[in-house]
Amino acid sequence: MQEKVLIVAVHHKNQDDERFHFSLDELESLTATAKGKVVKIVTQKRERIHPALYLGDGKINEIATYIEELEIDLVISNDNLSPSQLRNLADRLGVRVIDRSQLILDIFAGRAHTKEGKLQIELAQLQYVLPRLYGQGSSLSRLGGGIGTRGPGETKLESDRRHIRRRIDDIKAKLDAVVNQRNQYRKRRKENHAFQIAIVGYTNAGKSTLFNRLTQSSSLEENQLFATLDPMTRRIQLPSGLDTLLTDTVGFIQDLPTTLIASFRSTLEEVREADFILHVVDASHPDLEQHQQTVLNLLSELDADHIPILTAYNKKDLIDDSFIPSAKPSILISAYDKTDLLRLLEEMETVITEEWESYRTFVPADSGKLLQQLSQNTIIHDRFFDEPLEGYIVQGHIDPEHPLKYMLKE
Repeated sequence: MQEKVLIVAVHHKNQDDERFHFSLDELESLTATAKGKVVKIVTQKRERIHPALYLGDGKINEIATYIEELEIDLVISNDNLSPSQLRNLADRLGVRVIDRSQLILDIFAGRAHTKEGKLQIELAQLQYVLPRLYGQGSSLSRLGGGIGTRGPGETKLESDRRHIRRRIDDIKAKLDAVVNQRNQYRKRRKENHAFQIAIVGYTNAGKSTLFNRLTQSSSLEENQLFATLDPMTRRIQLPSGLDTLLTDTVGFIQDLPTTLIASFRSTLEEVREADFILHVVDASHPDLEQHQQTVLNLLSELDADHIPILTAYNKKDLIDDSFIPSAKPSILISAYDKTDLLRLLEEMETVITEEWESYRTFVPADSGKLLQQLSQNTIIHDRFFDEPLEGYIVQGHIDPEHPLKYMLKE
């Protein structure tokens, strides 16, 4: 059964009206993703947030009336709340109160499937809940289960801080082992000089759909926020024959809880280790500029803003001809259109070519292995057999750091 949710939000003095409404729409979508039903939204314009109650006293009384009339199960705040604000609101309203971060953590808890994903979520939730532990116990024991209580069970949360700190240390040790293992895989891929492409983008931009179409695989595809949590990697070939590894990553979102970014570091390392980034943007979203900026800011935080990037404006079937892309280089596509997918692969190759060095080499007819290596690891533009020389003249582009470069004869 769906929980009835009331959303509360402070409209800050210097906050743009449109941006404020987008953040509320996003919170509604997040609530729906967590299987909650928003029955009421209460907002208040304020110079600054009330330090003890988040909203003003009169507004709290108004909300309390709605809670009784509409039989509300849960109140969700659009902003992150301090431990004392959470406690005071829960006491005044008599129902569970959570904030945006807790809601996002809750969704992640329901979406993680791998051992690593589950550990990362539990770590983020415990780190988030530790300073808020005092005062949570009564509301948790009064109302078992529901949104905001998934992940580390109630008994764990109600036990003392020492237990939680021990569990945090335990998870960190387990994650270190997983991270080391992941680093070994990554090192092996680097040693094999596999060209790595990471798909990034704001949540629900269509990354997984695009990933599935390009790789003919079936990672989770839903019109929901955070459909993908655990990164998947598949091999794909670009039109020239270049072999690459394509990785689908977790969706970015503005105001992502800091504990979550910290605990997802190892997953997001995939982005930092990439040779190329494909940034997918929902071209039909009214707040796409903000979405783009959120992703670029996170890439900067991850020290991945120096990696060559192509922006793919997705969902072109949902927009009109007046659309003007702001990013360069970019391409406008629909992930469901086969012609667009081919255009995208060709455009990726063009951007890669601009980063690489050109070469022209002679490969003797009996050096089949070298010829194969060139077709898999470089972008070949032209190849023809020279009969007098008894071999192939090959022209193309190569990664200047690839060991094959030193085997090429002019």
